[in-house]
Amino acid sequence: MASPPRRPIKRRTNAPRDVVADRAIVAKRVDRHQAGLFDEPLPKWIRPCLPTLVEKPPAGPQWVHEIKWDGYRVSAYVAGGHTTIRTRNGHDWTTRFPTIAAAAARLKVRSAVIDGEAVILDDRGRSSFAELQTDLDRHGSGRAVLYAFDLLFLDGEPLWKKPLEERRLALGGIIPKRSAILLSEDFAGSGADLFKIACENELEGIVSKRLDRGYHPGRSRDWLKTKCIQSDTFVIIGFQPGSGAVRAPLANIKIARSDGARLRYAGAVGTGFSERVAAALRERFDRIQTERCPVAGLKVSGAVWVSPDLRALVAYRGITTAGELRHASFKGLEE
Repeated sequence: MASPPRRPIKRRTNAPRDVVADRAIVAKRVDRHQAGLFDEPLPKWIRPCLPTLVEKPPAGPQWVHEIKWDGYRVSAYVAGGHTTIRTRNGHDWTTRFPTIAAAAARLKVRSAVIDGEAVILDDRGRSSFAELQTDLDRHGSGRAVLYAFDLLFLDGEPLWKKPLEERRLALGGIIPKRSAILLSEDFAGSGADLFKIACENELEGIVSKRLDRGYHPGRSRDWLKTKCIQSDTFVIIGFQPGSGAVRAPLANIKIARSDGARLRYAGAVGTGFSERVAAALRERFDRIQTERCPVAGLKVSGAVWVSPDLRALVAYRGITTAGELRHASFKGLEE
C-alpha cells in the first residue's frame, strides 16, 4: 500500500496562545536561515499509550485497525541527525537496535518522535518475538525493523494533542520506501474481518484506534486490542531432546503452572522456536539440569529436568481436562 502524500496539517485559528495559528506541522519550504529557529525542544521521553484488552473489535467509522505486532515496544527520538531508541519504560536501547537507529537518523526531518514496535519477521512475514529475544540476549539485533504506527513530535512541533488521523498522515510523509522503518498499515474497514484474517494467519491479534482522538500516555480505551489466542507465563521444568536422524537441540519444552507453593504440570511446548532459538535455549537448560523433576510424582519418558529458574511466555488455544495446554506455542522467556 502506497504511503499517503505529505501534506501540511494546519492548526485551527482558535488555537491556544502557545500555538501559532495556521502553521503547518508537516515540513514545508522555509528559509534555511530560519529553519528550527522557533522549534520546541525534543522531549526526553513520552510515556507510551497502551491499548486496553477487549473480547471483540469495535465497530464504526471512527475506528481504524492494525495488526498487533509481536516484538518490543520502542520509540525513536530523532534530532540533529542523531537517534535515541527508548523502550516503553524509557530505557535507552539504541545500541540494541543499531539498524533502526541508523534508519531513523537518515529521515529528512529536523526532529521527530516515532512510536512503534521493533520486530523480526519470519519467512511468512510474521513477527517472531522468540527470534528477537535471542538476538537481544546476544547484545543487539541488526535484523530488527521498526513498524511505525504513530508520530508524536515533528520538526519542533508536538503532535500528541492532534487527532490520530492527522498524526498518521504526517507519519506517512516522512517514512521512505526502502528502510528499516516501515509504516504499520491501518485498515478503515471492518475490524471483525481483519481480526479473522489475523487469526487465520496465526498472528497475535489486532489493535483498534480512534481516529479522532489525541495520544494519551498510559492505558487507554481510545486504543483497544483484540487477541486471537490466550497467553500466560509458565515455569520451565525440563525438555525433551531431539531424536531421529537429525538431532535438533530440542523436541519440546516441559512446563508447569504455579499453584501456591506447588507446581502442576501444564504439558509440552513443541512449536514457536526456530533451530537457532532452540540451540540458545538448550545452552541455558544444560547449565541448570537436575536429576529430580520439579513436579512431584511426574514421570515423562526421555525428559531431561531442569531447576525451575526460568519462565516462558506461552500462547495456547485452550486447556484439556488434565490441565495441559492445547496447541501451545513458545513466545519467549520472561526476563
